[in-house]
Amino acid sequence: MKQFFVALMMALFATGIQAQQQWMPQRGGGQQGSQERFSPEKFDADLQEFITKEAGLSHQEAAKFFPVYKEMLGKQRALFMRQSQLAKVKPADEQGCMKVIKEGDDIDLELKNIQKNYHKRFLDLMPASKVYDILQAEQRFFRHTMRSWGRGKGNVRRQQFPHFPQFPQFNQGQGGGMPQMPQLPQRRGQN
Repeated sequence: MKQFFVALMMALFATGIQAQQQWMPQRGGGQQGSQERFSPEKFDADLQEFITKEAGLSHQEAAKFFPVYKEMLGKQRALFMRQSQLAKVKPADEQGCMKVIKEGDDIDLELKNIQKNYHKRFLDLMPASKVYDILQAEQRFFRHTMRSWGRGKGNVRRQQFPHFPQFPQFNQGQGGGMPQMPQLPQRRGQN
């Protein structure tokens, strides 16, 4: 479920950026500090290239898979946009809040049904092991993309709140537990 949520947020994020005409810092080559506009076409091409490489798809498999995959993403993006509209303004009363919650739940179920139906279609196109590799590659791509966007100069939260600590990653392999939180710098006049 967590992986589905990450994929859902990435697709929503990709369409939302285009709609908001947001600027993203250039990644890789070029002059430092130069800007380039987010391109959904480039994002989709990078996703397709990554999945093809990581899942080891042949040209024939990719030609069969990606039209169906893009169809699924299109349906999901339409629902992500509906969900985004629901979350923009908090309703003024309890009844309105209840309606928004129920509509959000209905959209979540609809998204999961789309995912389930398209997974069946993917399985009709290729072996389950290939579909598994594709889904894993998709998750890795989205996680990597979110991390790289969060580290860039375009990270608005870091610009607005530079004194916030950068939280360390959890150490899952060696004893687990909560990491020690860094101390915030003290403001002048506070002891």
